[in-house]
Amino acid sequence: MIRSGRVGAVRVTPSIHPPDMSQRSIERLRDYLAQLPPQSQALLIREFERAVERGEDVVLASTVLEQLRKIVRGVEEDEDTQARTDDPARLLFRPLEPFLIDTNFPTRPGQIKRSSLLPVWEWLAREGAPEAAREFESALAAARESGSMEAAARNFQLAAADAILNAATPVDDRQRGLSRVGSPSVVEDLLPIGSVLRAREALDTLGSRLPRQMRVFADAQIASATEALKVPSLQTPQLLPFALTLIAQRLVAPWQIIRLAIRMAASDDEIRVAATPYGVAVTIALHDLSFVAACLRTDIRRGHFEYVGEQLKTLHDGVRGLRTELDLRNDSTWGRQLTSIRADTSNALQSEIDSVPGRVRRILRQRADKDISVSAKVDMSEVEDAAALIDFVAVCRTYASELAINEVTLRTYSDLQHYVEQSTEGLVQSLRAGDARVRTYRQMQVKAAIRFCEILFGHDYASLMSRAAENAVTGERKSSRAG
Repeated sequence: MIRSGRVGAVRVTPSIHPPDMSQRSIERLRDYLAQLPPQSQALLIREFERAVERGEDVVLASTVLEQLRKIVRGVEEDEDTQARTDDPARLLFRPLEPFLIDTNFPTRPGQIKRSSLLPVWEWLAREGAPEAAREFESALAAARESGSMEAAARNFQLAAADAILNAATPVDDRQRGLSRVGSPSVVEDLLPIGSVLRAREALDTLGSRLPRQMRVFADAQIASATEALKVPSLQTPQLLPFALTLIAQRLVAPWQIIRLAIRMAASDDEIRVAATPYGVAVTIALHDLSFVAACLRTDIRRGHFEYVGEQLKTLHDGVRGLRTELDLRNDSTWGRQLTSIRADTSNALQSEIDSVPGRVRRILRQRADKDISVSAKVDMSEVEDAAALIDFVAVCRTYASELAINEVTLRTYSDLQHYVEQSTEGLVQSLRAGDARVRTYRQMQVKAAIRFCEILFGHDYASLMSRAAENAVTGERKSSRAG
């Protein structure tokens, strides 16, 4: 979003909810919204902001917007926070929302860097279309009285599109003028920004004709999407990637967008697919898989495993889908990209998987009583980290074959099961006859072992070992009292 100091006329107050929505319903709504992909969240924000501007279901729309903004910004809003639906820059660039990215990862066709918007807005207000910008702000001031700003926004979007496309048209004399817009990374977004603004209505119509979610992009859905794409303005090399991006965002498995390219080429041969304008769908799918792979590697390096299962499933299904449904050559551009995704993912996973047994052994290793000090403790945060890694290995087993980590995953998981089972039994036995001075440390080790058992063998086995540990301590105490 464009950051500015201006706020809207619609107040969103956290303490106010629709009368028929309980606090539990609000929590369930937020949980659901939090699970959506970022592009879907942006799309919903855009649609509900429009509803607020038109005066439709204002209370409900404001509530959904409130929850979405909390999720997207990652912070709680206070009562002074207002919906900035009348920010001129936000209104101008709202059609771009589904295509904006916030990361430093390279963009692909059908994407625009959010960081490019502010320089473009400032250029438009300064010299690109200053009169139209002033008229837009004046029209907004008048439109606030009626509660509708759609017409004013649309008029300025068309004027801005003309100015941007005129500036972005390749002419030698204009290169110096483009430098006043912003950095080269901003300039490269000019043509996409202008094209999307000009084609706003066509893209909106396409979005309205698509289902909100397509679990499987099968023949009926492909035929429907193909029909919706039969708009001349969407068939240009500049706009087609954005139209395909809209469709991909509605897919539960976005990689399936390649099926549209295969249908258009009437062949799964990559050469024939690449020869059609729709070959860009394969480029989109490969780029998005590369992005997921990069996120996975980053999360692994940082020890964040919350989304690893979802990321692995996306990569596994995407890699398998492209390998199965497209006849890719190993030495082609697409073939090399797919091979690189598999190799990079495999290397990152294998390195982490190999480290897990050592982490577990450091926690469960049975030392002699004389080597354990009275103050020795097991770091429970380290235990939870190791548990997360064991769970990580378990998740990897499900997707091992397609990601080329089958051998290391199976070997590591088997080693973990064998070691944890033996260690748990040995630690439980140590509670029966161990030195009372180190019993607290042994009990902490047993607790860690049982935590690992629950992941590796299930709740029933973990409960059995927990009872065995309790009996060992109780029996040892009775024995001491009897003596």
